[in-house]
Amino acid sequence: MHLHLHKSNDAPPIMELHHVSVACAGRLALCDLTLRVEAGEHLAIMGPNGAGKSTLIRTIARELYPIQQNGSYMSLFGRESWDLSELRSTLGIVNSDLSPFYSRPITGRDVVLSGFFNSIGLWRYQQIKPEMWETTNQVLAWLEISHLGDRVVHQMSTGELRRLIVGRALVHNPRTLLLDEPSNSLDAFAQLELRKIVRKLAQSGVAILLITHHLADVIPEIKRILFLSGGRIVKDGAKAKLLTPKSLSSLFGCRVQVVKHDGYYHMVS
Repeated sequence: MHLHLHKSNDAPPIMELHHVSVACAGRLALCDLTLRVEAGEHLAIMGPNGAGKSTLIRTIARELYPIQQNGSYMSLFGRESWDLSELRSTLGIVNSDLSPFYSRPITGRDVVLSGFFNSIGLWRYQQIKPEMWETTNQVLAWLEISHLGDRVVHQMSTGELRRLIVGRALVHNPRTLLLDEPSNSLDAFAQLELRKIVRKLAQSGVAILLITHHLADVIPEIKRILFLSGGRIVKDGAKAKLLTPKSLSSLFGCRVQVVKHDGYYHMVS
């Protein structure tokens, strides 16, 4: 599989938010966010439950829209309006909620192929072109999971299925991959395997936007951290300055210690 590098100095930012607020379920879930993420940049967005991380993801994915107000705007890859199918081919989204894939017997290859149609599995009316098969097999090989292609998802571990979900997001060769709590429900081995894949993607030129509250998910290639709390950006800066016991204790509301090993940070209570 060949992943194109998106590192042109002329490339527009991945996203640009200026005084963006978003309402969800009758309350203000994001409040006055101003944020710019450059092309090719790797960023981790961290915060406790209820911080607004899920709302931010849904806003980026165009499932929610900012409140219209003077001086407020949001753009993705230099554009304020997008056709959703076109956006899916530019921004790959990996969600940790795998329950839809367990609703019927589909194979690993079907999971990846479904990325072309933004569907859960495949349906008879969908026309699969030869180049889709070829790309799917390349993705499976690149992720080193070709052996999962013919297995049904009911026979897989959560970690195996999670890697297929990553493959599903890669079929359009996106510029940026948005990972939403990628290590949730994974055992220690599966977490390590997933982080290897994310590092490989980051090193290949795919920009990584990571949403997490697990410190160990922050791969060494990510240099910038953003703290989100109460729907607001409370800190934004270099990893070494933010991933400290003092800053993390304040963010999560409990006393923690931080250990660094092999480029990774680990939080212990």
